[in-house]
Amino acid sequence: MIFGIILIIFTGCATTTEYGKASWYGKHGEKTASGERVNPNALTAAHRTLPFNSIVRVTNIKTGKSVVVRITDRGPFIRGRIIDLTKAAFRRIASLRQGVVKVRMDVVKVGKKQTKRKKRR
Repeated sequence: MIFGIILIIFTGCATTTEYGKASWYGKHGEKTASGERVNPNALTAAHRTLPFNSIVRVTNIKTGKSVVVRITDRGPFIRGRIIDLTKAAFRRIASLRQGVVKVRMDVVKVGKKQTKRKKRR
């Protein structure tokens, strides 16, 4: 039981591995929830709860192919999906034509809490 408590404190989240479905999104140029612009060629992703700038490894369960991405956005908001990848990240693990694949997601590094910057006038 002590190990479980230490794990939660060390990683900053209760679960370091999730299983579910990954999809891709590519709304080029739009702002993400973190304030960055979406770049479909970057290895980034959207997750519902992980802090921004967290690093995760997403592995296609069927093929074993994996990609490491940084969390910059929120989503997906469709039942059963655990992560939305940019086009470039999704291509590393599957064909875009597949659209959705079953994956294992491992947290590599939990991002630090982001502070909002004041706008310049």
